[in-house]
Amino acid sequence: MSLTRRDFARKSAITGAGVALAGSVGALATAPNALASTDTESTGEDAAERGHGHSGVGYGPLLPDPDGILALPAGFKYEIITYSGKTKLESGEFTPSNHDGTSTFEGPRGATLLVNNHELAGARADWEYPVPLTEGLVYDPGAAGGCTVVEVRRDHVAEWVGIAGTATNCAGGNTPWGTWLTCEETEDKAGKFGFTKDHGYVFEVDPEDRRANRDPKPIKALGRYAHEAVVVDPKRGHLYLTEDASNPNGLLYRWTPPHGFHHGHGKLRTLAEDAGTLQAFKCFDSGGQFVDDLSRATKIGTVYGVDWADVPDRDAKTTSTRKQFTDGQITRARKLEGMWWGDGGVYIVSSYARTESPGQAHDGAVWFYDPKRRTLTLKVLIGVNPDPSVDGAFDGPDNITVSPYGGLVIAEDGEGIQHLFGATDSGRTYPIARNELNIGTAEEPEYSEFTGVTFSPDGRTLYANIQTPGIMLAITGPWKRQRR
Repeated sequence: MSLTRRDFARKSAITGAGVALAGSVGALATAPNALASTDTESTGEDAAERGHGHSGVGYGPLLPDPDGILALPAGFKYEIITYSGKTKLESGEFTPSNHDGTSTFEGPRGATLLVNNHELAGARADWEYPVPLTEGLVYDPGAAGGCTVVEVRRDHVAEWVGIAGTATNCAGGNTPWGTWLTCEETEDKAGKFGFTKDHGYVFEVDPEDRRANRDPKPIKALGRYAHEAVVVDPKRGHLYLTEDASNPNGLLYRWTPPHGFHHGHGKLRTLAEDAGTLQAFKCFDSGGQFVDDLSRATKIGTVYGVDWADVPDRDAKTTSTRKQFTDGQITRARKLEGMWWGDGGVYIVSSYARTESPGQAHDGAVWFYDPKRRTLTLKVLIGVNPDPSVDGAFDGPDNITVSPYGGLVIAEDGEGIQHLFGATDSGRTYPIARNELNIGTAEEPEYSEFTGVTFSPDGRTLYANIQTPGIMLAITGPWKRQRR
């Protein structure tokens, strides 16, 4: 049943302050450049220090790495798991480049399995280290992207192809039944770049059963567009999907399974192309007024009611899905990126807003969608970073994960210096790592974004990628629950 504007306005009037905030992360703010903060006990000087783990938050300042890869707090260390062009697959080819979305799974005999996306766009010939076209695992031989599966044991690392011949595999998401959904962030069709098939789909990859990955098929029921991330509601069976697109800004989608459908290994690939219902979100405020873009929200704690509008042509045969709606039918947002299921709902990233968005400019926002209440709550709002080349401020959140130690861990994809950073329940942020691998020049340094942030199943290891050239890292140390 839909939550109407009238219902939401009435509920807000009854409660006085709107719908209660959901999720354990609370109303987060990212200092020192947050637009708003719930931490009223700190002075401005305290706030400026939060990004460096002062006042008991985080793990202290980051220490330079003599090897020039990763700066970490004292007591922490990292190991390189895969390195494009240096480490090799079981089949002998080099690890593909451009690491992106990643998730971990419990493997056999104590191993950790990771599925790692490789965001390789355009013509296959343009890439030195594409995903190898392993027999039986290829969707389109003209495309360079795909996934690899990495098995990590105490004294051994192995890597093999999970799927090949896909394009621009950006983020994705894990499933409650132990598989990975890899998302193509493109709308390119057959004939472009030498592609033999249309792209812009979601594919399922099984990290443990290699036979299940043979003859890959797109899950067309989930639509064709510039997919970013996907999460599964383990209770209701819905899938939520973000779209990273502009002109116009992208959408948040929800796929509702057909009546009688039950999730499980390989079930999604058996669906008909029009199975279930694909819808885009539509928000309205406590007064029942339609919200055209998420950039309209300027305060942490803003709560919107959410309704859903059917996508007319989910395969986008002639018109992109986001362009099939008039501006008054749906809500848009710029750079809808990473998502993660936790606290009974979905954490959703909008990386930034600028002139392409009608509201206030910002350098990152994290929202929480509560499917039970059908509300969307603004949890993190980052002000525009005045100088990204100076260490201390954060911008451009992308991939995220819910931390077993409380709050969120966020991969930065902004300008200038790049971090992994945490955000606590009480609204403080702190650095976890800084990318020190300069892929530019001494005069004009350049640092690649972090991607694929995810904890091991036992919570002891934080995995993350440096996208370019493509490095998977395992970070360990004295993790602790962040105090409120």
